[in-house]
Amino acid sequence: MPIFQNAAFFISAHHLRDLPPASGIEVAFAGRSNAGKSSALNTLANHNRLAFVSKQPGRTQLINFFTLGNDKHLVDLPGYGYAKVPEAMRNHWQSVLSRYLSERSSLAGLVLVMDSRHPLTPLDRQMLDWFSPSGRPVHVLLTKSDKLSRSEATLTLNKVRKELKEGWGDNITVQLFSSLKKQGVEEAEKVLGHWFFSDNSDASENQIPNPVA
Repeated sequence: MPIFQNAAFFISAHHLRDLPPASGIEVAFAGRSNAGKSSALNTLANHNRLAFVSKQPGRTQLINFFTLGNDKHLVDLPGYGYAKVPEAMRNHWQSVLSRYLSERSSLAGLVLVMDSRHPLTPLDRQMLDWFSPSGRPVHVLLTKSDKLSRSEATLTLNKVRKELKEGWGDNITVQLFSSLKKQGVEEAEKVLGHWFFSDNSDASENQIPNPVA
């Protein structure tokens, strides 16, 4: 059975103070509002309505926790970069996201979702800049890869891999992913399963004092 098959909604938070205690293991999903983040979560969980897919990108502005049991959670972060979101809301979530990513001690890794046709936007790079100092791993999903030809997809994957390594080091992996075709699911499960179920003894070395709880 896929490791995320039994994922279920747990809690939503608007402010850092609303988050559950920073215990167990969390893997967060982040990305631009129209990059296919919620669809990727639904595909991995084999659940069409686990994460809310809005026809209006940027509408969902909550940190949503989904439990896998045994104090393990997938965390759906608010999408970023949608121009029609009010400035005050953008500023609020910029602060919340940056603090969550840098301070959350139970966070084992970040899945950064990018549209394979428009990867590594300035806001994607900002997200990597926020998170990479933590020393925790990042796995990039290049979504909507079915929109590219095979040669275009291969070129994009190689280019993004090269830029990630040059800009942020070796602690980042990247793959092609298609929610529509359900391609790349096994590869993503393997990476995230390692984060959730391997020996996490090294995680404590990367924890930052005064974690958000």
